[in-house]
Amino acid sequence: MTDLKSLILPDKVPQHIAIIMDGNGRWAKQKGMPRVLGHRSGVKSVREVTEAAAEIGVQYLTLYAFSTENWSRPPAEVTALMTLLVETIKGEIRDLNKNGVRLMAIGDLEALPAASYKALMDGIEKTKNNERITLVLALNYSAKWEILRATRQLAAQAQKGLLQPEDIDEQAFENALSTRGIPDPELLSRTSGETRIS
Repeated sequence: MTDLKSLILPDKVPQHIAIIMDGNGRWAKQKGMPRVLGHRSGVKSVREVTEAAAEIGVQYLTLYAFSTENWSRPPAEVTALMTLLVETIKGEIRDLNKNGVRLMAIGDLEALPAASYKALMDGIEKTKNNERITLVLALNYSAKWEILRATRQLAAQAQKGLLQPEDIDEQAFENALSTRGIPDPELLSRTSGETRIS
């Protein structure tokens, strides 16, 4: 990384990079392995990309790890992914703290299995004071979910008389998003090499 780092212009480093984690299962299948081994292999890549992003000065790294559509996968695969999430968070806390990584999460988190939700909240709590880089996990997340959630929140405020419909502008909508306070991604990558965003 050090040799490549010398080629990077510090003022050109994106503040926020987002990665759609895709293709791990297909990669494993092509190698004749169970899909879950592909997901396990992806954990190493996540560790490496997080460390590299922090090293070059990226402030936010978002990993789109599990979309709302992923619940339609075979139940055994979903269970394996949720188990992997718990194992990874518990196993990485020490290194996250050592490397100054603050963990955050966006998405319908309370709909996650109880053990996954608990491990996630524990990881967020234990890394909340880290300031080198913020690792945002998008779990049970989709743009449709985000828009619907924000719209309902604004509608509820309007219904209670806390907000007038004409006061709903871009800033009010942005403040209702789960991504509020996080800068928009400047670079988006999909790990499978496919050129689609969903």
